[in-house]
Amino acid sequence: MTRRNFAKSGNSGGKPIRREVILFDLDGTLVDSAELILESYRHTMRVHFDEVPPDEVWLASFGTPLRAQFRQFVDTVEEVQQLVDTYIEHNLRVHEEYIRPFDGIAETLLHLLDAGSRLGIVTSKAARGTARSLEACGIPAEWFEVVVTSDEPVPHKPDPAPVRLALDRLRVESTTASFVGDSIWDLRAGRAAGVCTVAALWGPFSENELAVEAPDVMADRPADLK
Repeated sequence: MTRRNFAKSGNSGGKPIRREVILFDLDGTLVDSAELILESYRHTMRVHFDEVPPDEVWLASFGTPLRAQFRQFVDTVEEVQQLVDTYIEHNLRVHEEYIRPFDGIAETLLHLLDAGSRLGIVTSKAARGTARSLEACGIPAEWFEVVVTSDEPVPHKPDPAPVRLALDRLRVESTTASFVGDSIWDLRAGRAAGVCTVAALWGPFSENELAVEAPDVMADRPADLK
């Protein structure tokens, strides 16, 4: 099968990628952390429950903060915190064993910077994990003018608040920006914030799964963003 060489429009209007400001999700977009995340989830379930639900249960909320994901399994805030603590401890312990950089992502980011784009990150991951993931994948944090994580006191994706916070800190309008993400939550947050939405098809979700959100652009690989 021949793959497309260029980003294709996700709607009939054929919107171009807005390259003045490009915001990125982290997990599944900038770094290949799907196996790390699933292994941490499986470990947490094994520790606290008699059985491990299928990976699909976790993937259904992939891209939202940990506490929101764990609320489906337990009833109290205290129980959620126990799950979060177990997950984070294991995730950090095996982090470098499982996380990988996506092919071509560093080269694409450098190309965008050289072309004058301003870059940022909007992620549901905490600041500590974000910094460690970037370092492990050889992506310098200084390439990004703004990094909005789940530590910020705002609602999180799919709410547009973290995307809007990044735009506010960059002092730019939504009409100048794109948001690149691999999940439906990224696309919903970006659309609600008024930015150009770019589906990252190199992440764990398929074109069919992301097409239901009608992204402005669907990109097969990082190089398509050039």
